[in-house]
Formats: sequence, C-alpha cells, structure tokens
Amino acid sequence: MSPLELDFDACYRAVSARDARFDGRFYTAVKTTRIYCRPICPARTPAARNVRFYRHAASAEAAGYRPCKRCRPELSPGDPGWDTRGDLIGRALRLIDDGAADEDGVAGLARRLHITERHLHRLFVAELGAGPLAVARTRRLLLAKQLLTETALPVTDVAFAAGFGSVRQFNATMRETYGFTPSELRATAGGWARVSAPVPTADPVPGAASLRLRLHRREPYEVAAVFGFLAARAVPGLEVADATAYSRNMPGGTITLTAHPGHLALDVTVDDTRQLARIVARCRRLLDLDADPEAIRDALGRTSLAPLVEARPGLRVPGTFDGFELAVRAVVGQQISVAGARTLLGRVVARAGSDGRLFPTAAELADADLTGLGLTGRRVTTLKELAARVAGGLIDLDGAQEPAEAVKELLAVPGIGPWTAGYIALRALRDPDAWPTGDLVLDRRMAELGIPKDHLERWRPWRAYAALHLWSHR
Repeated sequence: MSPLELDFDACYRAVSARDARFDGRFYTAVKTTRIYCRPICPARTPAARNVRFYRHAASAEAAGYRPCKRCRPELSPGDPGWDTRGDLIGRALRLIDDGAADEDGVAGLARRLHITERHLHRLFVAELGAGPLAVARTRRLLLAKQLLTETALPVTDVAFAAGFGSVRQFNATMRETYGFTPSELRATAGGWARVSAPVPTADPVPGAASLRLRLHRREPYEVAAVFGFLAARAVPGLEVADATAYSRNMPGGTITLTAHPGHLALDVTVDDTRQLARIVARCRRLLDLDADPEAIRDALGRTSLAPLVEARPGLRVPGTFDGFELAVRAVVGQQISVAGARTLLGRVVARAGSDGRLFPTAAELADADLTGLGLTGRRVTTLKELAARVAGGLIDLDGAQEPAEAVKELLAVPGIGPWTAGYIALRALRDPDAWPTGDLVLDRRMAELGIPKDHLERWRPWRAYAALHLWSHR
C-alpha cells in the first residue's frame, strides 16, 4: 500500500482511542477548523465526515492546514516507517532533518543523493504528497514553533536557528502558513519550566547560547540501557555519561541529554544556532527515539528471542552523533576490550581533535600523526585509508549513501571486515537488520541460550535489535 493510501477507518479508530502507538505515523486534519493534529490530541474527536488523514505534516500544511496549539505536532516522534528505510526517500528525509536542504537547497540535496532535482521532487510528491522544499519548510516552521514555545531565544535567533534566511522571511512564512506571527505565538505560549536536576557536563563554550528542548519518544523506552551503553563507551575528554544522562563536546558547543518521564531533555550550548536542527536530528538518532517497539516486539516475540524481548521490550539500538566518528570507534575497537578502546580513542582525540576536546574530522585524521598512541601499524593504516575515503566523498556515513553501498565501500578498506562493517551499519547507518558477523559475545550468548545459527534469518528485518537483546542479556 502506498504511504498516501492511509486506511481511513483504522486511522479514525486510532484517533478516537487516542492511541499513542500511532503518534508520528499520520496526522488528522479537520476541515472545519483547518487545523491538523496528532492522533493523541486531547481535543474532542471530530466527526468522521470532517477529517482527512495525512502521512506527513508537510502534506497537511501543503493542503492549507496549520498545526494544533494544543497537541503540538512539532513534538511528535518521527515516523518509524521512514526511519528504517534505506531508499532514496528515507535517506532524503534524514538529510532534510539534518539541515542539508537549508545549507545547500534542494538542488544540493539532490546532488548529494546522486539524482536530479526533478526526479527527487517526483518521488516526494508520489510518496508524501508534498515536494522536498515543502517538507524542508515544514521542518523549519515546526522547529521554530518549538523554540518559540519552549525557550527564551530571541525571535531573530529563532529565525536563523530554524533555517530561515531572514527575519522578514520567517515572519511572512509563519503568518502565511499558520495565520499568526512569531511574536503572537510566543505571547500565547506558556513555555516549559526547566528541570534543575544536576547532570554531567562536557566543557562549556564561552559566549554561546544555551537552551533546552524536549525530545519525545515512543514507549516503552529503556533509558538506563541506552545511557548505560553510551556511558561504557564514553571517550575521555569528549564525553561524560552515567545511567541517566549523556553529555559531549561538539563543534561550537556542547549537548547534554537527560531522562524525564515521557521525554528526554536536550540542553544545548552552541555558538551558531543555525546548527540546531542538525543537533536535534542527530540526538534523536543517537538515542534511537523514532524506533517502533511494537513492530519489533511483534516480529522478534515470535522467535527464540521471545523471553528476552518480553522481559525488555524497551531496548533500543544506540546510534551515533557522527557517522565517521562511529566508524573510527569500530576500527579502534577491533579485538580489544571496550575499556581499552576508550583509552585509545581518548588519545586520538587529544592528539588529532581540535583543541584536544573534539573528535577529529576525516580530513584531520587523515593528516594526523597517530604514532605512539598504542595503535598497531596496521590499525593506523586502516584509519588513514578510511579517513581519506570519507574525506574524499567515496564513503558517506551520515545518511546520503544507500546502506548496502556504504557497507560495500567499507569492506573495500584494508583492515575492515564483516564485523566492523556490520557494527558501523548497525549504529551509524541505522540499518535495523544489520548484524556484526563474527561477534564473539553474540556467538557465546546464542550458544548459552541454545539458539541455532540459522535463527539469524528468522530475526529479519530486526537483527540489529536482536543483537542488542543478546548483548544485554545476563
């Protein structure tokens, strides 16, 4: 069934029940009010004859509807149907979330995907009912709406943070699309009280703007498992983490993520608020906030993993803030302990990263002197070759390249085998079916549980989540 062919009766039943499982999967547009809502909106359910359903917020806005101030569509978790897709539309949507269309326009987005702008527009209209420009504009407007509602950031800064070229353009677009100006929205918004819980912090950035946003998630969500995974792998000088919070340095600032009932808080300190959309998108991928636990549970719960899945239905696959960084982590971590890899990576950051506090870019690592850090000569050669290919554009680990093609290119790097490529695909490429072949812990856990190797095929297309259940099993 095409994404545009939503089942009206099923959608209406979900809206009537305010079923949270469908939040982010579609939007309800009310013809009489010209407003679109999330399926969980607390307002009275409209009569069936007065509603239409749209797969994407941009489709509803393109049809002339504006977002509900009560249920706030900008807080919806992402649609897991797009999040797990490795095709052109799925990759394009992730790049738009990452701010690619704001930086380079739709033409630049199409070039990065190696297709024509016309073909990209045709695909978007067929799948979503709106072109990539409309989708990018909706993303900007919804981010701006959240910033106006939840932060004290000046309206001028909100405009640029959301990706608009000027304040005048921002004001005109918001009035045209939503029927009110940014100042009018802020005047009616109650704001969001900050939570004053102590959290671990990375290095502060003097003179940078500080703000907090909510990141919503689908339940169940096992916070301690995600943060615990990241804490065990936190690189000295770059990250600080514990069972309830994660903080890291990034170019131009820091981020801190903390857990709260029903959502996570993102505290950002950044010297260029235009990077905010990218930061939010990458934090969502880092914490796997848009996963579909219901679909994963339904599929894996009918297999030999059923006891593990029933015991921990909220497990997620931790992602990464930067694809190249994760690839380097995977190479350095080959055949050594997690603690040993942390130590070596801390030395790499201190030696090759900017000011000794940021993870080096591909170009920086390609030119860095990595001798004397405890890395083998063969490992250094692999890292240099990987960095050169990423810097040269042969490998894209941040969303533009089709996952199978990226894995193929990774396997062509001397020193990268099936385990390393599979691990990178699992965490950086966000492939839900990735499997790190040859992982000794996974092999041992399967043997302990009496699970035959051929059961790997039964876990498709969720083998990445199967791996997390096995890694986490005690």
